Amino acid sequence: MYKHILFATDLTDETEYVINKVKTMCGYSSAKLSIVHVVEPLPGYSYAYLGIEDIEGQLLNEARQSMEKLAGRLNVAKDGQHVEVGPTKTKILKIADEVNADLIICGSHGRHGLSLLLGSTANAILHGAKCDVLTVRLPEES
Repeated sequence: MYKHILFATDLTDETEYVINKVKTMCGYSSAKLSIVHVVEPLPGYSYAYLGIEDIEGQLLNEARQSMEKLAGRLNVAKDGQHVEVGPTKTKILKIADEVNADLIICGSHGRHGLSLLLGSTANAILHGAKCDVLTVRLPEES
């Protein structure tokens, strides 16, 4: 079974559904768990001009705080918590390699049509990963 699971999360409210799946998989396998969240870099225009001093820094701080709460719920040590800035797919795959994950778990919105053709983060991870990937279909809002 799996020895090291990497949970790639967007830290949204929808994450709750995936968290339950992550807990179940960890329970089945007794695997070590790491978690990763990626903050996409903001476009390169001047935030000072817009009156916004350090919006990326604020996003990072909020992500780290949310990550600490999630890590507490999932019993993930500090060294298993990763908040990165950059292209989501690239950073998730980098962390998966660094921690030697043999399974990546992420949520998927189950897009259709043009969105499906263009790809999603889950699809990009699935096709770029060197290990197994479990995409959890998020429930559709009614």
